[in-house]
Amino acid sequence: MTRYQSLDVLRGLTVALMIIVNTPGDWSTNFSPLLHASWHGLTITDLVFPSFLFVVGNAMSFSLSKLQDKGPGKYFQKVMKRTIIIFGIGLLLTVFPFFRLSDAGIIPFDFTKIRVLGVLQRIALCYGIAATLIYFFKLKGSLIIGACMLVGYWFLMYFFGAPGADPYALEGNAARKLDLWLIGTANLYRGEGIPFDPEGVLSTIPAVVNVLLGYAIGVWLQREGGKVKTVFTLLLLASGLLFLGYLWGVWFPINKKIWTSSFVLVSVGYATILLACLMYVLEVVKWKKWAYFFEVFGKNPLILYVLSGVLVRIMLMVKVGDQAFKSWAYQGLFVPYFPPKAASLIFAICFMLLIWLVGWWMDKNKWYIKV
Repeated sequence: MTRYQSLDVLRGLTVALMIIVNTPGDWSTNFSPLLHASWHGLTITDLVFPSFLFVVGNAMSFSLSKLQDKGPGKYFQKVMKRTIIIFGIGLLLTVFPFFRLSDAGIIPFDFTKIRVLGVLQRIALCYGIAATLIYFFKLKGSLIIGACMLVGYWFLMYFFGAPGADPYALEGNAARKLDLWLIGTANLYRGEGIPFDPEGVLSTIPAVVNVLLGYAIGVWLQREGGKVKTVFTLLLLASGLLFLGYLWGVWFPINKKIWTSSFVLVSVGYATILLACLMYVLEVVKWKKWAYFFEVFGKNPLILYVLSGVLVRIMLMVKVGDQAFKSWAYQGLFVPYFPPKAASLIFAICFMLLIWLVGWWMDKNKWYIKV
């Protein structure tokens, strides 16, 4: 089975971008493309997470075919193990370092207020659901179900939103209402100023389709190979997805935070364009020397992403005088020498490069941690 370098580079690129957008020097002085859209709309940052789900589907097109040959017992044992482990790591990352320091001393984490859902939890759920659909309904059946999921999600959001108000607004949307009922206010994300989780239960339904479409394209690439014709077809497919997504967005606005169906099509469209470009450069033109940088992230994506989250929390916890180490380093090493927004971005890039060095060391020692 041919392994395409472009898929590995795409996976590594998304991990590198996830680290950069998650760790600016100062959120208040960030470049606008490196921030999520405030609600409806789209920025480059909004495309990073769905692109990672897309490459999860790409990787599944290689791994699941081997698992399916081992029968349902082995298949679901492996799928459930991966799902549970990734979900569990997400929960642990949420509560790390399990305590906080204050003038009163060490205060243990209040587990009654743990955020149940999150990025890794969504990855786990989307992987598990997509793998289950693929086993029972094969590729064609899974894509039909995926289309029904997108349309069904649209109907649920429209008909179960706040009566007499915008059904896709922050406060009254159906996704938030379900999370409030099912999970409760204490265990939801509060980054929007009110309890609302952008990785909530209902909005996970359309996110599964990002994985299914990534899987479908991965299967197709294995059959067609890395040729100019393949690149051209990918670009045509991407154009169709973007057209349908932006057209649908007229009625169901493109919105990452409630993961609208139009957002699924648009985000997969852009990810497919990027994949086509990478395939042309790496598989057709054979210009490969630059790609190793991103392959380092692609070889250990989960552990490097988790490490970035752990390390930034340690940097926020450790104090230098009356400042957190992160703030001390940023204020001392970046702010005096660069304009505010550039300083914030350069800090994020330097942090990403630090994580890359760990990944490079792991690669040189042939340490590959897989779930």
